[in-house]
Amino acid sequence: MPYHFTREHRTESECYPAFMASGGGYGDSQKIDYVFKIVLIGDSAVGKSQILARFSRNEFNLDSKATIGVEFQTRTLVIQHKSIKAQIWDTAGQERYRAVTSAYYRGAVGAMLVYDITKRQSFDHIPRWLEELRSHADKNIVIILIGNKTDLENQRAVPTEDAKEFAEKEGLFFLETSALEATNVETAFLTVLTEIFNIVNRKNLAAGEDQGKSNVGSLTGKKILVPGPAQVIPAKNSMCCRS
Repeated sequence: MPYHFTREHRTESECYPAFMASGGGYGDSQKIDYVFKIVLIGDSAVGKSQILARFSRNEFNLDSKATIGVEFQTRTLVIQHKSIKAQIWDTAGQERYRAVTSAYYRGAVGAMLVYDITKRQSFDHIPRWLEELRSHADKNIVIILIGNKTDLENQRAVPTEDAKEFAEKEGLFFLETSALEATNVETAFLTVLTEIFNIVNRKNLAAGEDQGKSNVGSLTGKKILVPGPAQVIPAKNSMCCRS
């Protein structure tokens, strides 16, 4: 699947919602049908930046340094014949950078909640991250729980079943990944992006039916709210789960 990426840095004052229809390609020559803002959250050193690097440009850097503040990268791909730009935001896991929180979550329609399978503490902190996410982001945001670093299976400290049980309880998708070995990274992003796209598509169809009855104007260019978990189609991938 062809794609390109750009790497950009934004200050808090420049953190605007990144969910739109028709255009919004930030200078892309190709037509962009949708831009979906996805946020990566979790403790420091769980591999968020490596997951992003693997997805955006298929790279892994053994000398990766801790993220300072906020940065984002984008990748454009095609889902069901529509051009989708994924704008993925990565933030530092350290507490001293948390002041950027509200701007970081603004406009996000998807989130990847990441922990390190070799560090139990990073998994134990997931409820806190989830609480923060739900406090600042739209309540209907699509969320996937990711257990990273499966290449270190011999050092595993978080059983897969523990994470799966938590994901089912909280209504999250779940997948284990390895940024180093490129295992399930693509699948994780596509699970979230496809779910968001399907939701938007269903809402557009519903809006079209309503428009036929009431002659309401087009939704193009307007914010689209994502329905709650009870209305979401479960992931088809056997390694994902959602209550």
